[in-house]
This record gives sequence, C-alpha cells and structure tokens, in this order.
Amino acid sequence: MAFIRRKGNTYYLVHNVRRHGKVEQLYLARLGERPRITDEVVREVSRNHPMLELDWSRLREMVNSRVELFDPRSPYVKQLLNSLRLINLDLADLSPPLLLLPDRDHSGQELVTQLRLLRSTVDIKLEQFERVKSHAVEGNRRYR
Repeated sequence: MAFIRRKGNTYYLVHNVRRHGKVEQLYLARLGERPRITDEVVREVSRNHPMLELDWSRLREMVNSRVELFDPRSPYVKQLLNSLRLINLDLADLSPPLLLLPDRDHSGQELVTQLRLLRSTVDIKLEQFERVKSHAVEGNRRYR
C-alpha cells in the first residue's frame, strides 16, 4: 500500500515491500515541499513500477487533505506568503522589452502565458475571498 511520507521539508510517495522477510520502503516519487500528485507523477511511477497497482484517487485525496491552509501560523502559509512577496519583487523587476528580443526557445512567450494564467488564478481567488468575506459580514448582522 502506497502512502505519503514527509522527510524534512520534502514529501515522498512511498510503498512498503517485503524483501527477505523484512519490510523496506520503496520511494516511488519525490513530491516536493508542497505535495502534489500530478499526471506526470502518475505516468512516471506507472512507467518505473508497472507491477504496482495504486489507488491514485485515494492518494490524491490524502495529499489534498494535508495542506494546512486553515492555520495561518503553519509553515505552509508562511512559505506561501514569502513566495508571493518574492514573485511580486521579481515581477516588478521584469522589463517588457526583454520579452521582445529574439527568443529561440520561446521562453518569453511562455512567460507571458504563465503571467496570464497567474492573473486569472489571482482573479478567481480574490473573488472567492470576497464572497467568503461578504458572507461573514452578513452573518454578523443583528436585526432588531
């Protein structure tokens, strides 16, 4: 049975196997500091370990339930805030003329695509936060 294991600040997808009467842990994939089971992880593990039958939906649910966004003091939230600060600084330093230079590997075009995706994700999240905030305000009203 596969499971998620944390070692230091990194998460791994691990499976126990029995060899010579002893249980050993087989590391199937490194999931990073914020664990995610992507389609790429599924393909890699399936290709490297074709004999294993894994319940990917259960594993994805296990990973999704680990994120500690409900606790503003959690290391994940602190790291997310730090990442947002850094990306804001990096974006402030980005010069649009750099994107117009001849681009053999299309990284400028990819950067613009990723910025558009970021903008739409941020817009969606802001709308979600606004809805939650307005519901909380409505819930606190007192009628006489």
